[in-house]
Amino acid sequence: MSILKNSRRLFPGVILSAAVAGLALAMEHAEFMVFHVRWVESIVLAIAIGIFIATWRPIEARFRPGIEFSAKGLLEAAIVLIGASISYSAIRDAGVELVVGVASIVFLSIAATYLIGRLLGLSAKLAILIACGNSIWGNSAIVAVAPVIEAPAKDVAAALAFTAGLGILAIFLLPLLYYHLELTLAQYGVVAGITAYAVPQVLAATAPVGAVSVQIGTLVKLIRVLMLGPVVFALNSAMKVRVGGQKGEATRPLVPWFILGFFGMVALRSSGLVSTAQAEILAQIASILTTLAMAALGLSVNVRSFFHAGGRVMLAATCSVVLLALMGFVLVSFLVPLP
Repeated sequence: MSILKNSRRLFPGVILSAAVAGLALAMEHAEFMVFHVRWVESIVLAIAIGIFIATWRPIEARFRPGIEFSAKGLLEAAIVLIGASISYSAIRDAGVELVVGVASIVFLSIAATYLIGRLLGLSAKLAILIACGNSIWGNSAIVAVAPVIEAPAKDVAAALAFTAGLGILAIFLLPLLYYHLELTLAQYGVVAGITAYAVPQVLAATAPVGAVSVQIGTLVKLIRVLMLGPVVFALNSAMKVRVGGQKGEATRPLVPWFILGFFGMVALRSSGLVSTAQAEILAQIASILTTLAMAALGLSVNVRSFFHAGGRVMLAATCSVVLLALMGFVLVSFLVPLP
């Protein structure tokens, strides 16, 4: 009964997300039929349509559980499936230099963004939230770090609003860098994987460019995500509090399940247990799930909410994103040629 009740609770939001995703897929198909090229991918269209709906008319409470499930749960499932298209040879070919470089950028970005925030007059806790959100994993990093540093609700809301807004803006701006700076697919994948704060945004920014960019961008982003554990551990040690917050609450896992699932699928692909044909089918399923998740992500964003957190927060978050992009260009300049 509990499963049936939970399904009914999720149903309205999932159906709304699916409807937006279906409209985006139809628009992409129409675009191809008319222009014979997909200028804007369905995942980007899904985000844009979702934002328009959420901004035009507030989403009713009954839709929210299903939207949250679609934006998080279905996306995580898609990320696991994406692992089937990557083998350990790709990770090996990426090289230790890439792993070390990405990890170094994460910690440098956190330190630099924190200093920028403090110079702009932000509180220490708000500066940490913005630094971790942009440098590691967006909303998930903010939510994981907030109880560790005992951040007030208003700081959490401000950090969430602007990292989400800038992250979505990056989806539309990053592809322009590829075309105007004549980056290779691999180089663009690294830059996008370092700049975009969340996995779905990396997928949305790299999908219009090519599969190689998607794979490398996802790999780079997941290396960043893996930094969440060490960062939370360091903050936890410094603050002398549990990751889960108050006494009696369960602690948060430092390594999300879908990262383990992603690398598990990579292992299956590398061992030959997942064939090339099967990997292509899984990639198509992942693409559909990602489009649906993008629709839900858009439905979660109201543009008006960005303007209530203050100009200093916007400036700090913007500086952080620009800094990450610059670090990404520096990294690829040292790693040329990339696989």
